[in-house]
Amino acid sequence: MHTEHQDFTTEFPELREAIATLKESNPHFAKLLEEFSTLTAEIEHIERNDAANGSVPLAELKKKRLVIKDELYRMATAKG
Repeated sequence: MHTEHQDFTTEFPELREAIATLKESNPHFAKLLEEFSTLTAEIEHIERNDAANGSVPLAELKKKRLVIKDELYRMATAKG
């Protein structure tokens, strides 16, 4: 199974500058971004190897990544 790589910065190119700034100035944001990347790599590995068709762990990883993605997006689009 081929999966498309999900990178937060390429998914939201309009936020590239905010992401770069937050990554440098906000340790919490940087940690979340790293966790998002790690989860993405793990999910893509599972999907590429077709090792977990319909598995609960894969679904849980995706849910966790979505929660992190939402928080990253909120932080990157916050005004002020």
